[in-house]
Amino acid sequence: MQLKILYHGNCFDGCASAALITRFLSEREGSRLASVRYEPLHHQAGDPFPKDAFDGDLNACVDFRFSPSPRLHWWFDHHASAFPTPADRAAFEADRSGQKFWDPTAPSCTGYIARTLAARDGWRPEGLDELVRWADVIDAARFESPAAAVRLEEPALRIMTLLEATKDPAVPTRLIEALQRRPLAEVAAEPWVTGPLAPILESHRRNVDVVRAHARLDGGVVTVDLADTTVEGANKFIAYELYPAAAYTVVVTRDPKRVKVSVGSNPWARPARAHDIARLCERYGGGGHPVVGAVSLAPDRIQDARRIAAEIADTLRQEPPAP
Repeated sequence: MQLKILYHGNCFDGCASAALITRFLSEREGSRLASVRYEPLHHQAGDPFPKDAFDGDLNACVDFRFSPSPRLHWWFDHHASAFPTPADRAAFEADRSGQKFWDPTAPSCTGYIARTLAARDGWRPEGLDELVRWADVIDAARFESPAAAVRLEEPALRIMTLLEATKDPAVPTRLIEALQRRPLAEVAAEPWVTGPLAPILESHRRNVDVVRAHARLDGGVVTVDLADTTVEGANKFIAYELYPAAAYTVVVTRDPKRVKVSVGSNPWARPARAHDIARLCERYGGGGHPVVGAVSLAPDRIQDARRIAAEIADTLRQEPPAP
């Protein structure tokens, strides 16, 4: 039997979720399982699932939107925008497999998987408490301070940084395999991690200066347009370290595959976030969580992305309507 794991690519929670579900299904299936394949998925306009997405004997998808395919056997997600259409939501609610789970209030998909399988099956994998804890911290932005999220001193944050920046398709798979049983500090110290990570950290330090030069604070919202720079993606917490009083960030970036509008809320801001960012991004075909989300467009749609970013920033400067 071949197991195929689909997961949110270039994401710590996505890879940690893949590691956790792989270990669970490997222990559950035992000798019947001959091999495991991994396929990263990315949010984009249209159907993000390739035609052969569910071509394993056993298919699991974690930390990513729902598919009504009958070939999807296991599914866990915690995104508020997990169901692109009402038909998808109806298909999920009609499912009677007992193997598809969704909770938009969960801090991370990794933690959600761990807690669900502990309650349902009594499954508690030895040695993975640290991985679950850090997935909750990273995906829910529960850092002690913006500085902790920008300085990247913790092993988990270094692994996160490598995952978010790497262009090597072998790196996420190797990390998923390592994270199933090894401590984070041990994995982060591996030469195959420290080697490619070194130039990424150096680029991160340069990116701080680029963000500082392009960031603008207006009405509690920091806007950062990086589309005409060489920065394809920057640490989302830089803006909060630069502007601690800001409530939100709206960042435009571009890479060869897409132009992206990233929207976030400052977890240290007082008063706390008032807008539902997932719902705001859904207006433009994107999604995410109440506290963070994004809209992805084709790479040639930079003017549309800038218009969307400006509209979102303007909305965030206003009081949200009463529920």
